[in-house]
Amino acid sequence: MNPVDTLRLLALAAIWGASFLFMRIIAPVIGTIPTAFFRVSIAALGLLVILGLMRISWDFKGKLKTVMLLGMINSGIPATLYSVAAQVLPAGYSAIFNATTPLMGVLIGGLFFHEKLTAAKLGGVFLGLFGVGILTRAGPVAFDMDLLMGALACLLATTCYGFAGFLARRWLDQAGGLDSRLSALGSMLGATLLLLPLFGYSVISQPPVSWGGWSVWLSLLGLGLVCTALAYIIYFRLLSSVGPVKSMTTTFLIPPFGVLWGAMLLDEPLSMAHIYGGVLIAAALWLVLKPSVVKASAVAAK
Repeated sequence: MNPVDTLRLLALAAIWGASFLFMRIIAPVIGTIPTAFFRVSIAALGLLVILGLMRISWDFKGKLKTVMLLGMINSGIPATLYSVAAQVLPAGYSAIFNATTPLMGVLIGGLFFHEKLTAAKLGGVFLGLFGVGILTRAGPVAFDMDLLMGALACLLATTCYGFAGFLARRWLDQAGGLDSRLSALGSMLGATLLLLPLFGYSVISQPPVSWGGWSVWLSLLGLGLVCTALAYIIYFRLLSSVGPVKSMTTTFLIPPFGVLWGAMLLDEPLSMAHIYGGVLIAAALWLVLKPSVVKASAVAAK
């Protein structure tokens, strides 16, 4: 990997790690649904502007409805679930739970999409879940129902990501595929459409006590424009440059950045449980990804 791609990888991990910081600032003030809605709608507007400036062809190849449905699964529901978690969990916790996404992908692929489950992958799944258990049980946050609900919300979000990965391959890669930038835009539009009526209902039935000050709205802009819209652009550029296997290594780097930003900017407590849980999840990810890396190398050698 050349230095430019390495820099992109580090920048992407830092940006996505910061998303949990922003949600931790926003969600307790304006609530779950408004946080999720503003995140995806601001990202959609940002992508419209960015792609307009890039002068790309707006040809969805008849897949606009499909990619919008995918966006509801991949963006709308997870954005809401992570906003729920941000009400009760430190940013570092959510970032580490997010690292279980490939583990969920392994389980979902084996159970629903006829993917082969190797011993290494199964071992990785159980090791990763053990790491999550260590983090929730021994971390600096009190072990109570709020912690369990926040952890469950994060794991349900990663389950959505796991399903979305397989569905994207099945739905979008047919008939020549779809420009990944258009896939990102369509996803954000679908997520916005899903959350719009929920946002309207929440504002009417239980409006936030406060819509926050400048720090909340700057955080919303950062969450939508930087951590979602810009992050998608960097990710797809990295994907085309180094391929999906190396791009997935950003998963290893997001938790340290999430914990770092939370400790530096929100004074969130640190404990050895962060290290124990993080190392176990990292080892689990290595077990899950290692067979893919070996297989990719063998194919490249041919």
